[in-house]
Amino acid sequence: MIKKHFIIVEDEVRSGEMLRDLFLDLRPEWKMLAHLKSIEETIAWFQNNPQPDLVFMDIELADGNCFSIFNTITITGAIIFTTAYSEFALKAFEQNSIDYLLKPIKEKELGRAICKFEQILDAIQEQSEAVFDYQHLAKLLTAPTVYRQRFIISKRESFYKLDVKDIAYLYFDNRITFAVTFSNEHHIISQSLDKTEQELDPALFFRANRQTIIHIEAVDHFESYFGGKLVVKLTNPAAEKVIISQAKAAAFKSWLNS
Repeated sequence: MIKKHFIIVEDEVRSGEMLRDLFLDLRPEWKMLAHLKSIEETIAWFQNNPQPDLVFMDIELADGNCFSIFNTITITGAIIFTTAYSEFALKAFEQNSIDYLLKPIKEKELGRAICKFEQILDAIQEQSEAVFDYQHLAKLLTAPTVYRQRFIISKRESFYKLDVKDIAYLYFDNRITFAVTFSNEHHIISQSLDKTEQELDPALFFRANRQTIIHIEAVDHFESYFGGKLVVKLTNPAAEKVIISQAKAAAFKSWLNS
């Protein structure tokens, strides 16, 4: 049997090691050639080594988005992306890559992706060029996104439009998503907070925590809180404190300062 080779492009060392171990448990006859941790390292490796049969590639790397790799080199082997992209964006993966895996990666999903790869391996090996157009995939996923502009809300038996620009913040309570306007009106949004977050412009809205999404114009100021956290004071005071975790504090400051 001809030994097949794979590489992992993942900047988180532990995540890469866990993916390697999962894969080799399922396909122990394979050999890993490299664990690459950056765009620069990946480009250099492909410029100096034969193409592997399979690449596991994380989208967000320490030095940028992985799609910039395809502007410099051509990868003719198969790629399985690891990603946290929304369901809307993932449709592009279905047409332009072997598969995608959502983090944290589970053995069942990895096994499914490997089986899919093996089903088309012969076709890939018979061609001199990549079966999948990774440059096209990069364009699809880095193109400007059209964000939601308004919601339909109901009052009694009538329906009205609620412009997104009028929303100061959204919060989730008792399995219901509420939108609070700058004029302090509360409206029910008929979808989850997670789905709503995906549809809002991240330049204007920030997911403060599991319960709250805030509009940048609704931020009056923020203060240091215990444990490295931040507490955000809104122009429309929320019923509960809006707490930013220590892990998200830097991202929040960067969002405000962009």
